[in-house]
Amino acid sequence: MLHEPGTVKLVGAGPGAADLLTLRAARLIEGAEALLYDALVCGEVLALAPANCLKIQTGKRAGRTSMSQDTINRLMLRLARRGLRVVRLKGGDPAVFGRVGEERAFLAGHGIASEIVPGVTAASAAAAQFGAPLTHRGEARRLMIATATLQGGALAGIDDALAADRETTLALYMAGQACGLVMARLIAAGRPAATPAMAVENAGRRDARAIVSDLAGLPGALEEAAFDGPVVIIAGDIVRQADLACGAPSAGSLRSGAC
Repeated sequence: MLHEPGTVKLVGAGPGAADLLTLRAARLIEGAEALLYDALVCGEVLALAPANCLKIQTGKRAGRTSMSQDTINRLMLRLARRGLRVVRLKGGDPAVFGRVGEERAFLAGHGIASEIVPGVTAASAAAAQFGAPLTHRGEARRLMIATATLQGGALAGIDDALAADRETTLALYMAGQACGLVMARLIAAGRPAATPAMAVENAGRRDARAIVSDLAGLPGALEEAAFDGPVVIIAGDIVRQADLACGAPSAGSLRSGAC
């Protein structure tokens, strides 16, 4: 029996907490017949899916074993061709370092309709949770979001001109392991070593923790804290407005250095 092709919704799960999902995302999860979810999507979000929904973890956490992108693409295609309502659930916003362009192009190339549903991205969640803005009139006029990843031993994705601009807030994803190299790169590019910087683990979740320091001191403070979850680093003068008491007091928020 032939089935009409299903659809694939490329949905942002936000930073973790179910109450930070958009209404559209929550409704799509509740109506999903197949759910392909990343490792960072938490249980309370997955619990919104119907009991008979096919749930498949795809992994996709930095530094850990995960399903290949090609396998994920073909799995979405196979499920959609069965006529199922497929939700591809990604942490944060799917359009921010989420490979959503690759997935959408693959599906379109095979005649499958898809829709991108945005979510709260880690930088927004981290700043909001700990009481800081990402932009501020007269102080932080621009925002640069980049990954703190290595390519051939060198840092990729960081523009030196913006890195040196004191009116640019820097939000660096996947930044925990490369923190020392990243901070050194920013200082070498011309950003003062005393620029305030904040590292946030598990942004948007109840167990979030944050450290406030400066570019020079953050690598040592982060190593001492021994964060294990995903880390986003926010650097710029707006970090002076952060209030660690706003975040997750039950998790014992950390503070290190000066700003």
